[in-house]
Amino acid sequence: MLVLPLVVVVVFSFGERGAAGGYVPAFTFDNYFNLGARWAAFRNTLTLAPLGTLLCLLIAYPLAYFLAQKAPPRWRTALLILVIVPFWTSILIRSYAWIQILGGNGLPRLIGELGFDRPRFINTPFAVMVGIVYGYLPLMVFPIYVALEKLDRRLLEASSDLGSPPWRTFLQVTLPLSLAGVATGSMLVFILLMGEFLIPQLLGGGKVFFVGNALVDLFLQSRNWPFGAAMAATLVLVMLVTVSLYLRSLRRLSGGRDDVALM
Repeated sequence: MLVLPLVVVVVFSFGERGAAGGYVPAFTFDNYFNLGARWAAFRNTLTLAPLGTLLCLLIAYPLAYFLAQKAPPRWRTALLILVIVPFWTSILIRSYAWIQILGGNGLPRLIGELGFDRPRFINTPFAVMVGIVYGYLPLMVFPIYVALEKLDRRLLEASSDLGSPPWRTFLQVTLPLSLAGVATGSMLVFILLMGEFLIPQLLGGGKVFFVGNALVDLFLQSRNWPFGAAMAATLVLVMLVTVSLYLRSLRRLSGGRDDVALM
């Protein structure tokens, strides 16, 4: 189920486009040599996907920490449900809502009525980033919450009894023991973002292309299947290398713990 589709994509990537589109068997590297023609899609994906993952992490970690360690137990379930609520509606509906909020009659109009110059939000990388963080934040929150909720509080008490200030306890105890959740959440968000199509299409307005948008164009519009397969194979390779380096870095930070590496 995983290997066979990848093999088909790789085989197609060495073929040629037929006269009416599609795939013609051949063996050529021209599709890979022409990847520079779609460099803008790769640049946007390789910039906004890691940045979106980082922003989700920076927002999700304090939220997950509050839910797991500070929130009153009687309110914890209700707060977790509030985090899940956005998933009860389609990502399409949520994206259209952000179009209205960031469009000319939304926040820019409100800012203009306050006496400032009306900024442009929609159809920009900023709008795409807002949609990414809003759409993918819960996927980052829950793995980190699970890791923090399972944290043995006796370790925190022991660190405090030994004279460590709160910030040192966090850096030396809490953060290392929660890296498995960080790794899981980051991978969930990053891998999905690398293939994202809908959010750049709607909030980017055709001006902020991801590789996913380019693949839709190549396979469904221009019907250049070999070139699209070459882009897809390259994207998979980039993801494998990036994920491997990321997990290796996390393993070093955690002192070589296998649970982080396996995540």
